[in-house]
Amino acid sequence: MRTRNLVITSVAACTALLGIAGTAAATGSTPAPSASAKSPTGDGAKSLCKRAPRIDKRLTKALHRLQGNAEVRGSVARLEKRVANAKAAGHNEIETFLSHKLAHRKSLVPTLQQRQKDLAKVAAWCRTQHHTASS
Repeated sequence: MRTRNLVITSVAACTALLGIAGTAAATGSTPAPSASAKSPTGDGAKSLCKRAPRIDKRLTKALHRLQGNAEVRGSVARLEKRVANAKAAGHNEIETFLSHKLAHRKSLVPTLQQRQKDLAKVAAWCRTQHHTASS
């Protein structure tokens, strides 16, 4: 009895959905334009120009932290010190884990530096286009 009611309810729901979809297709309605259709270029230039100063601050802060001394949390130097401590203590698994983490952290520095250079070019372009980018 319970299974039969479940089947009947499921069939009714599917029929209702198909009826609504069929009606929408039959009326020939067009979908509403998406948010990206509003911009003629569609590349988000105006919003990127608006966010450029905040992005630059965030990149500068991250690079400052990564390039800090051994006292700065999140710095490459501090992680190098932790790797050396793990090696001296004979904790091979910890040393391996931290070494891989160190390799990744070191690879972040040139990536962030490149992003900073690219962002400077974007900010210069924004100024020529009269968008707001004062970095």
